[in-house]
Amino acid sequence: MIALPTGQTSARRTYAEQGHLTDEMLDRQLEQAAAACGSRTAIVDGAQRLTYGNLFRRVESLANAMRGRGIGPGDVVSFQLPNWWEASVVHFATIRIGAISNPLVPILRQRELRFMLRQARSKIVFVPSTYRGFDHAALASRLCAEVATLETMVVVRGARDQALTFDGLLGEGAPSTGPNVPDEQVVVRSADDPVLLLYTSGTESRPKGVVHSHNSLVYENRTMIERYSLSDRDSVFMPSPVTHISGLLYGIHLPVALRTKVVLLDQWRPERGRDLIRTENCTFTVGATPFLSGLVEAEPENGAGSSLRCFVCGGADVPPQLIRLADEKLKCVAVRAYGSTEFPTLSAGGPGDSVERRATTDGQILGAAEARVLTDGGTVAPPGVAGDLYVRGPEAFLGYLDVSETEATIGPDGWISTGDQAVIDAEGHVRITGRTKDIILRGGENISAKEVEEILGEHPAIREVAVVAMPDRVLTEKACAFVVARPGARLDLDDLVRHLESTDTARQKFPERLELVESLPKTASGKVQKVVLRQLVKERLAAEQAALRTDS
Repeated sequence: MIALPTGQTSARRTYAEQGHLTDEMLDRQLEQAAAACGSRTAIVDGAQRLTYGNLFRRVESLANAMRGRGIGPGDVVSFQLPNWWEASVVHFATIRIGAISNPLVPILRQRELRFMLRQARSKIVFVPSTYRGFDHAALASRLCAEVATLETMVVVRGARDQALTFDGLLGEGAPSTGPNVPDEQVVVRSADDPVLLLYTSGTESRPKGVVHSHNSLVYENRTMIERYSLSDRDSVFMPSPVTHISGLLYGIHLPVALRTKVVLLDQWRPERGRDLIRTENCTFTVGATPFLSGLVEAEPENGAGSSLRCFVCGGADVPPQLIRLADEKLKCVAVRAYGSTEFPTLSAGGPGDSVERRATTDGQILGAAEARVLTDGGTVAPPGVAGDLYVRGPEAFLGYLDVSETEATIGPDGWISTGDQAVIDAEGHVRITGRTKDIILRGGENISAKEVEEILGEHPAIREVAVVAMPDRVLTEKACAFVVARPGARLDLDDLVRHLESTDTARQKFPERLELVESLPKTASGKVQKVVLRQLVKERLAAEQAALRTDS
């Protein structure tokens, strides 16, 4: 499925020789946890509580059922599920049979899903019947007719006429009825096999399929355990989608590695999150800026009664003042972190760092990871000088599903271009200073500006369009569309919304502000100067806020 570049193959061999890659299997970690502490709570999902024994039995049943339906090593199993316990069962069962798990965030719609399922050649997809008012089963049914490889749709928490239900599929693999797998059909697996396929927005219009192995994911969690001295005495709170790299790593795999419980929240409500942390004695969480901001606002002034001791915040820009407020109100260690789907955590603040250090940097590099900053001339920048950030390490992804994208991102020496700009100081603290990738970080979601521009460019009234990030107090960033209309055309924001709705684009990608302009600022070579547009919308927002304060 993935052919590693020569340099990355060499680097991974070195990491293995150094003991960083331990060849542990993710599903074996669950099996061992169930054997050692089967009666211990593994997942809290609303009123549902699963022990490790419960969880592993359901994983085994689903694995047997999928084998019985002809799904096996190398096949792709997709699931578009919220933070429900069923997502963990599907993910581990997929890994158990040597297939590749393909989590899909619930906000994706027909346009994005069609591309992803086709490129991945998915054989089966698990979806909610409905979720947050949207009919996922109806959409999945249409996709089954459009994606040639997609043989089966499984409906979770609900039933549809003639559709296979999750409970029904579990029943097919129950110990008393499940298919027996002859020894000669058991496939020998490697911890370097592709095990996870996640899609992320890049600088291009179409999403990229990121592939990880057992080894890369196991190593990543081990570095987090070491950095924050985590143990089975900790409990994890997870509001981040488990179909994201952060939610999957720390909401599905980290609790199993620790043999402790995770408390899932499927719809973010700050007060509900605060209460769950208290009642379930949660001590650790990883999430994007809106989650930390929401908890800070929901928490009483003195933070009395909260069990949370560490909040690792990343996935979007983290305002320094938010870390200071979290330290004061939540009475926990709040830190900034930097990573990506391709390289989950390069750096993170530590418990021993000062509040100011945690507020103003993205922490120090974890474990055996490496980072270097290159100037425009391609030389390594000295400490304190900004440049393009390149990373390398044991947790690096195997590559993209599209080999050409891998070759464009990973160099012959194994260094990965992040598309971000950074400064690394003399003490090794990383600070991200900007993005060369043209994306918008809306509530921790990466939105490709180019993708939205290409869709909007099909509108008959639009001559030119540029989509840029604008600051937002809650979501960190939202999208603003600068549009040059065709002569005589009339446009408003509702027109853009209706056009995007007609293309089945995910709603969170919709611009939330429209600026009609006579022309777009451009360089001599014709490239749109987005830095000018970002500054312009920032100034207009500030002027509007000032006017509101004056009026009040």
